[in-house]
Amino acid sequence: MSFLLPCPLCGPRDAYEFRYGGEVKSRPEPGSDPDVWAGYLYLKTNAAGIERAWWFHSQGCRRWFQAERDTRDNRVTGSSPSSKGVAPDVHRPEAQRD
Repeated sequence: MSFLLPCPLCGPRDAYEFRYGGEVKSRPEPGSDPDVWAGYLYLKTNAAGIERAWWFHSQGCRRWFQAERDTRDNRVTGSSPSSKGVAPDVHRPEAQRD
């Protein structure tokens, strides 16, 4: 199912132009237990309702931003740019590698 995702720089675009970067969540402290890091990297809350997630506009401005979306009907309630266009707290997809 596709939906419109409002890029803060390019405006509303089809979701196929973007790459999902994962939920916005707090990064574990350096030196944390490997199980804590595994949960951060691989576990998804996946609750029905509002989710705040990272998105990368791969076919547009090539910037990271955060969007808030209701997972029950894919209605996007807002988006905001990240500082410097990078997602500092997520495992970045190949699209962002330099």
